[in-house]
Formats: sequence, structure tokens, C-alpha cells
Amino acid sequence: MSWNFTSELARFGPGMLDRPVPLGRARAYCAWVTRSHYENFTVASWLLPRRLLPHFQAIYAYCRWSDDLADETVGGAESLALLEWWRSELAGAFEGQPRHPVMVALAATIHRFRFSPQPFLDLLSAFEQDQYIHDYQSFAELLDYCRRSANPVGRMVLRLFEVDTPDRVELSDAICTGLQLANFWQDVAQDWVRGRIYLPREDRQRFHYSDGDFAARRYTPAFRELLRFEVARTRDYFARGRPLLDLMPREARIDVELFLSGGSAVLDAIEANNYDVWSHRPIVSRWQKLKLFGQAMLSLR
Repeated sequence: MSWNFTSELARFGPGMLDRPVPLGRARAYCAWVTRSHYENFTVASWLLPRRLLPHFQAIYAYCRWSDDLADETVGGAESLALLEWWRSELAGAFEGQPRHPVMVALAATIHRFRFSPQPFLDLLSAFEQDQYIHDYQSFAELLDYCRRSANPVGRMVLRLFEVDTPDRVELSDAICTGLQLANFWQDVAQDWVRGRIYLPREDRQRFHYSDGDFAARRYTPAFRELLRFEVARTRDYFARGRPLLDLMPREARIDVELFLSGGSAVLDAIEANNYDVWSHRPIVSRWQKLKLFGQAMLSLR
């Protein structure tokens, strides 16, 4: 069965559960959610330590549901109400009273690794912000969004490997911010369809790319230079975070290497398309992903 969030919300949404799902079924559900989004859950998952796989899947399923509650529903007040319901379900997981299958699995992970609520709540605050902020004025505002929309995921991963020291967290934040920015530049056209602009207004003005140009989806020399600037700035975040590789346990290094190389490959694809993300969404093909996987294996050996 393929993923259809409307169907999943009808099965497990507000008011649909009167008792908790057993842990075994909850973990099986999270594993299915993860597999159904294999394009987003990279080949790095093949090499995850088996002992950690159910916990990664629980966190992934939490992120997937959070994201879809924000982006795959009506939006606005309705999405905010659903995210508030999800926040109450998260509270149940931390209080030892989970009901939703994702929260049942997540509660076991929370207990095993002594998670604090903050990274999970930060993600929700970012998804809530998407419902009422649609145009970022400055790069500083965008970075604050990344701090809550992307960086918590890296922090969760560090916690699962039990290596979430301040120096590693700082490096992980740089990588995760870079990944989020790369995704923004890759998805300028798709986000515009959703009514969102993540290219900061101060940067658009700096390169003289007007609101009218944006609304008309014009690929101009100004837009090309704007994207060139953003891509170069994003590469700097990956460079800042790269030292994390040497600070991670060996079993985790392949994941860090793949996130770095995958994010850089997205930027390469944007450059190869001469920064024209309006007419064609730059992608990293499956073949390229497998090639990156092989290169990462060789470099770590």
C-alpha cells in the first residue's frame, strides 16, 4: 500500500483512536511509513545499526506526519488546529500515555534515549510558522526558521548515537541548515505554488529581482546571479559542518558523508542547470545517489 496522507489522517487523525496501538504494531507502522518514502530516507538506512533502526523509523514517522499535517492539508487555521492536536499527542508520548501509533513508537525511543521535548516542539513551531509567514524579509529570519525546521533532526540523530556534545551539535547544525537551504533553492518553483517564498527579500532586492519577476517566474540574469549567490553561501555551511565526520563513531560516518555529498549534489544540479530552477527542478538521480554511496564507502575505507 502506497502512502496517502488523507487516508492515514482518516485512520489515525483526531478522535479516531480510543486506545493505544501495541508497540509492535506501532513500530511496524513507522517502518512502513519510512519505506513508503524511500526517496527521502536515503540508502544510508541500509547501514544503520540494527539496534537503532526502529528508533530512526519512529523519528522519521514523527517528522513525516508533522510535515504532512502542515503541507498536505487545507492550510491556515485548519492546519494549525491539526498541528495543535499533534502537539497534544506528543505531550502524551512524553507523559507515558501515547495513543497514536507514531507516538507509541516514539515514546519508547524518548524513554530509551532520554530525549527532551525541545527538538520535537521546535519542528512543530516551524511547521506552524509556514501557515502564517510566506515571505522572508532577511537571511537572519530564514536561519531562525532553519534552526527549528532542520537542525532538530540532526540533534535527534546525534542523540540516538549518544554523541550529542556541544561541538558536534554545532557542526551538525551547520550541515542541517545547509541541507534545508539547498532544498529551498531546489524547490523555488514548487514553494511558490504553495504561496511561499524562501528567497529572502533583502537578497532579491540586492540583485534587483522584483516581486513582479517572481510572480511571473522569470528566469533573468538577475535571478541567475541571485541563485549563484545563495548556492555559494550554502556550500559554506557544508564546509563548516564537514569536521563532524571525524568526530562521529565509525558506524555513523557513512550517514554524515551521504548527507554532505547529497546536499552538495543538489547544489551541483542547480549549477548544471545554470541556476534555472523555474523551468526545471534540479534533481539527483538514483544512479547518482548510488554513485555517491559508493564514493562515500571508498572514502571512509
